[in-house]
Amino acid sequence: FAGYISQVLKNYTDHACDGEYVSLRCPHRTTISIQSSFYGRIVPSHQMCPSRYPHSYATLIKEDVACSVGTSLQKMLDECQDRRSCQFLVNSRLFGVDPCPGTGKYLIVWYKCRPNEYKSKVACEDDKLRLSCKKSMVIAIYSAIFGRTQGGSLECPYQTLGMPMIECQSATALQLMIKRCHGKRSCSIYASTYEFGDPCYPGIRKHLNVIYTC
Repeated sequence: FAGYISQVLKNYTDHACDGEYVSLRCPHRTTISIQSSFYGRIVPSHQMCPSRYPHSYATLIKEDVACSVGTSLQKMLDECQDRRSCQFLVNSRLFGVDPCPGTGKYLIVWYKCRPNEYKSKVACEDDKLRLSCKKSMVIAIYSAIFGRTQGGSLECPYQTLGMPMIECQSATALQLMIKRCHGKRSCSIYASTYEFGDPCYPGIRKHLNVIYTC
């Protein structure tokens, strides 16, 4: 159980040079959730993915180290999002127009493994949040946010009263929810600044949003 949880909570990174296969994989009962992606080159080839051209040719072509493709995130979402695993050969043809022909490029992908079945619960500031699982099952916390998100929360409408529309979130919410609830059949916690501290300006209404699975 502890091994499964650490795999689910982990942020994965994978990379592949042009001409190599990139391979993303998640554990049983989870699927790939792409967080970010980069395709291009921003560091010289002696630091990452050495040039595949002969040395004499490589010296004639000046390497572009400010080269990136804007379609890499969408391509990774198309290829891998919500799958258990995915694998494909990395080359510039995958991503449309090559912004820097003659420069060897690489793909870096950041992803998480999301449980196939998960629940989401919200508590408004100063309300109690209760989580519970059926008999013989225990709670596994996937993510936790305490504060205010850009889009707000439908369950907890904000009284704006001239407050700026800002995003502010507690940096310790996930660790606290793991400590209180991980591996237990049920748990409860108040969505309060006493528990989580105040990541926002005074007077800004906050909420606690927890995603978990049993």
